[in-house]
Amino acid sequence: MAGGAREVLTLQLGHFAGFVGAHWWNQQDAALGQATDSKEPLGELCPDVLYRTGRTLHGQETYTPRLILMDLKGSLSSLKEEGGLYRDKQLDAAIAWQGKLTTHKEELYPKNPYLQDFLSAEGVLSSDGVWRVKSIPNGKGSPPLTTATTPKPLIPTEASIRVWSDFLRVHLHPRSICMIQKYNHDGEAGRLEAFGQGESVLKEPKYQEELEDRLHFYVEECDYLQGFQILCDLHDGFSGVGAKAAELLQDEYSGRGIITWGLLPGPYHRGEAQRNIYRLLNTAFGLVHLTAHSSLVCPLSLGGSLGLRPEQPVNFPYLHYDATLPFHCSAILATALDTVTVPYRLCSSPVSMVHLADMLSFCGKKVVTAGAIIPFPLAPGQSLPDSLMQFGGATPWTPLSACGEPSGTRCFAQSVVLRGIDRACHTSQLTPGTPPPSALHACTTGEEVLAQYLQQQQPGVMSSSRLLLTPCRVAPPYPHLFSSCGPPAVESIPVFGALCSSSSLHQTLEALARDLTKLDLRRWASFMDAGVEHDDIAELLQELQSLAQCYQDGDSLVD
Repeated sequence: MAGGAREVLTLQLGHFAGFVGAHWWNQQDAALGQATDSKEPLGELCPDVLYRTGRTLHGQETYTPRLILMDLKGSLSSLKEEGGLYRDKQLDAAIAWQGKLTTHKEELYPKNPYLQDFLSAEGVLSSDGVWRVKSIPNGKGSPPLTTATTPKPLIPTEASIRVWSDFLRVHLHPRSICMIQKYNHDGEAGRLEAFGQGESVLKEPKYQEELEDRLHFYVEECDYLQGFQILCDLHDGFSGVGAKAAELLQDEYSGRGIITWGLLPGPYHRGEAQRNIYRLLNTAFGLVHLTAHSSLVCPLSLGGSLGLRPEQPVNFPYLHYDATLPFHCSAILATALDTVTVPYRLCSSPVSMVHLADMLSFCGKKVVTAGAIIPFPLAPGQSLPDSLMQFGGATPWTPLSACGEPSGTRCFAQSVVLRGIDRACHTSQLTPGTPPPSALHACTTGEEVLAQYLQQQQPGVMSSSRLLLTPCRVAPPYPHLFSSCGPPAVESIPVFGALCSSSSLHQTLEALARDLTKLDLRRWASFMDAGVEHDDIAELLQELQSLAQCYQDGDSLVD
């Protein structure tokens, strides 16, 4: 482990979290592969915050995500639970057993056609369906995914993507994947669909001890663990898994940051009554319980609402995406996540996960919203002041937390990151003697431009801003969402992202509480049978209303 890294351990809980996580790790991997590019700024982001070094039993050096992920039986397709990079010593010990063995063989999942296309590329597709590269630049990252006959980067087709492992291009440590075998990913039976079911999973000694063992493995090798980031499905039973995991982390690792990203897939339909009711209940229980045990919680969704009333998915002016495809939605959310998490991943920064959470969560406001401009528009010949002035007085970013439009709402505190703008464009290049058209054009540094812009947009608001040269990587297998360019032309983009403690959460959380009060819980006995009592619902409503009051727009609430 490189000296000075402030390590973060990532937990991915749920299948949609797996989609977002696969894109997230692919983007980190693509950034590692560009480390030797002379055009890339060196040393802005520290990969050792997220990655760990290790060695195989044969002495080969490895560099893998510091990650624990949990998903259901049948969710891995052809990817093996122990990964394929190297064997765990415990697995080797099991293989050394000389006693009588009984073999139970399940039918193999068909290999994804996208992975099959890699056979002629620079590497080997092994029998377990895991893509193994022959060489890793600088020992870190993977080479571009191309074939000998097809020089263009390979992009999986939407029809070929069944599960998140179909497009994951990163090697995982054998202790990363933890499968919940008692529930099924496919089919209608045996689903993990209620909050109470998820809570009960981590109350079982088998799963609780397995999670604790994996946590200890990763944590004990850290020099300075700053905290945990949890990517957790909110819409299904994994909201309960996430709540119990966050409680465990808070109990065992007091003082460390716990930042939870509550993930919801695309839009839903009125005709799916039970699924919509369960989605509402899981989201409400998840938000309240995760908030109680996390330093900060941020819901992430491209849908327009967290409640029962379906809303149109959000629109990005420069993206064409299908909101019904998890492959598309998760790519956009991962791109936003890769930007808003920058403050605690910098090589040189006093901001840790705890500091970021403290700045955004004053006065009990532990839930925040996210927004982003993907990609950030900067026309040829434009400067950053020119581009920012075009937004006028409107809030510039697209909302990503299903809490309505941010226009007309009050921001209490915000953390903003703009990345991928060339230094030559940071300030206005006015001819000497030309009066600046705005205060932004008179700034002498890009950091000053960004700070001045935020001050104009939200006067008196506590703001933290970061300006990075490093763009966000969108190389294949990232989907082709960009309207103006062909696939080979777009491998990195500028992104403008923000986390905000916003008064929009007052209305959102109250609306959740109102939707819950309208439910006839006798019709949803199956949800209650999963481990939730009627008293829990009453307590949930009270907690939601108390949380909503924290965001009521009034001067008396801000000290």
